[in-house]
Order: sequence, then structure tokens, then C-alpha cells
Amino acid sequence: MAINRVPVLKRCRSLGLEPMVLGIDKKSRRELKRANRKVSEYGLQLREKQKAKFIYGVLEKPFRNYYVKADRMKGMTGENLMTMLECRLDNVVFRMGMARTRREARQVVDHKHVLVNGKQVNIPSFQVKTGDVIEIKEKCRGYQRYKDIVEVTGGRLVPEWMDVDLEALKGTIKQLPTREMIDVPVDEMLIVELYSK
Repeated sequence: MAINRVPVLKRCRSLGLEPMVLGIDKKSRRELKRANRKVSEYGLQLREKQKAKFIYGVLEKPFRNYYVKADRMKGMTGENLMTMLECRLDNVVFRMGMARTRREARQVVDHKHVLVNGKQVNIPSFQVKTGDVIEIKEKCRGYQRYKDIVEVTGGRLVPEWMDVDLEALKGTIKQLPTREMIDVPVDEMLIVELYSK
């Protein structure tokens, strides 16, 4: 598996992202050296794609596959792409507050701690559907790790497209998110323009 070892704050700075988008409370005090340089149209499109890939932790090939699937679906390609990324199991676990960051959520899923509709799922890219019930396994709920996580994520806003009971470490998908419900600072139209060349 490919691993991105670039420091998170450095990557956030280069992409112009706030670390809070990733669930990280740190702030970088350094300034970007090339801030006043003019960026081409292609450069802007590429940066938006890099942002989306970095936020959701998806590599190039799967990201391209998401785009192809989104293009085949009915409706706007960009909105379909963002909805598919938002419905990844690792992202849903992060959004429900069962992990501090998406990377931690991915690890929680990989370690087989997550049940979807009562069945164990250890695939971070698993697509959740309306009505799915996501929960942490019974035997894992008592772990100190989850107590610490709930302490940190307790005040985090839960998106309106899901119902969450943090005490029971359980949540339900009420509906699939629309673009207005997704608060990720990415301009998906630029990604569509980049791939449709």
C-alpha cells in the first residue's frame, strides 16, 4: 500500500487548507514562499484535485475511478463525486465522531472495529447507503481509545444527513448528503474540468 509520508501541516500549507478540515487542532505559523506567484488554469484545477485527494486520503487511481463512476451517474458529475467521497466508510466514521481524523478512522476500520448493519466491514472505501447502521463492535467500546476520542469529538457538529449516539458509539445514515451538506472547501467543478480534457 502506498503511504504519504509528507508532514500534514506542510501539505496543508502548500494546498492552502486549514488543518481543522482534517480534524487537526494545530496551526502552522510559517508562510508559503510562493504565495504571490500567478497560477495557471491547469494549476488551479490540479490543486483542487490534490486537495480532494488529500482530505479524503484517496490515491490517484481510485480517485479516477470515482470520477468515472460519478460521470456515468445521473445528475451533476462534480456533486456525484463529492457525495461518493463523503459516503466512504472511513469518512462516515470520522463524521460521526468515532475518530479524531480521517486517517484514524481508516485505521479503526482496518482493525475490524466497525460493524455496518451488524456485519464486520474492514474496507475503508466501502460505500454506505441510506438506512445503514454504523457502530463500533461491542468488545471494542470499552477501550480507553474510544473514551479519549469521544472526549475530543464530543463538541463536533454532526452533519444533518446522519443520526449519531456517541455514548453508544452508533450512528444511522438518514439520507445521502447533497453538495450543500458537505462542508469541504473543494471546487469540484475544477476537478471535472481537469478530467474532462
